[in-house]
Amino acid sequence: MEKKALFEPGDLVKTFTSDIGLVISGATFDRIKRKVKQGRKPGHFFAPGCCENIDYRVQVPVFFEDGTYDIMKSMNIKKATEDCEGKRSKLEQMLKRI
Repeated sequence: MEKKALFEPGDLVKTFTSDIGLVISGATFDRIKRKVKQGRKPGHFFAPGCCENIDYRVQVPVFFEDGTYDIMKSMNIKKATEDCEGKRSKLEQMLKRI
């Protein structure tokens, strides 16, 4: 039986503090994690001694509007419901410049 991911790369998400972000792929995450600061937003994944295991079910890599990234717990984000195509294109342009 195949486990379905809750989020997919390219999904626009919102944290419970109303920060908008873009779910990024594993390859993009590997590319930007040394160049971009980690935001440590409320709800990010934190477990001492535990490594990152991006699975899009529990740990989701998200790039935010303020130019930071975080591995978020999936229970602390939700898909953005409002029409945010302008924000999506802005975030994608920011990622291209990195």
